[in-house]
Amino acid sequence: MRRLFLAQTLVLTALSALTPELANAVPKPPILLIFGDSLSAEYGLVRGSGWVALLERRLQQNGRDIQVVNASISGETTAGGRSRLGGVLARVRPRWVLIELGANDALRGLALESTEHNLKAMVLAIRESGAEPILAGMMIPPNFGLSYSERFRDLFGRVAKAQKAPIVPFLLAGIADEGPMKAELFQDDRIHPNAQAQSLILDNVWAVVGPLLRSK
Repeated sequence: MRRLFLAQTLVLTALSALTPELANAVPKPPILLIFGDSLSAEYGLVRGSGWVALLERRLQQNGRDIQVVNASISGETTAGGRSRLGGVLARVRPRWVLIELGANDALRGLALESTEHNLKAMVLAIRESGAEPILAGMMIPPNFGLSYSERFRDLFGRVAKAQKAPIVPFLLAGIADEGPMKAELFQDDRIHPNAQAQSLILDNVWAVVGPLLRSK
């Protein structure tokens, strides 16, 4: 009887020691990191109503076991994003990273060469971490100066082509295309899309990101 008790004790001890390892062995869902500014940070919106939250719901509805982590900060520039990206990558360990940055650079009239350089550096850092980078293209109204606006628009495609990274051509397609602004899709500041526009942003992102995530 004593031998049986000792044997049971040894078995239970061994199982308890293995339990943490078994828990760690359970595969975790891959992570899609959204790394952007106020356009992705639900600025002026009810929490959970922005396009990133809608993306997470669409993934669930499509049976995709993918976790979405939103590390977007209102007011972020490409320089600010570049400085904090390494820490976020180390902490989150994503499989994909969608970079949605650059609009604040243009609004502040920053040098476009710096914007392009920062985006390239972030793409490289993402690849070095083992994740796949995705760019979100952006445009600004021509009242910033036609030359500046065109150069700003073109730099996203140039970075994507040079780095062979997928790109959402224009995050706000159907919302802030060239021509008269669709005022009904913007908040009172005429800068940030409202709740009605979020599903349109999601569709723009999904057209590129959806096929990438299906191939995981």
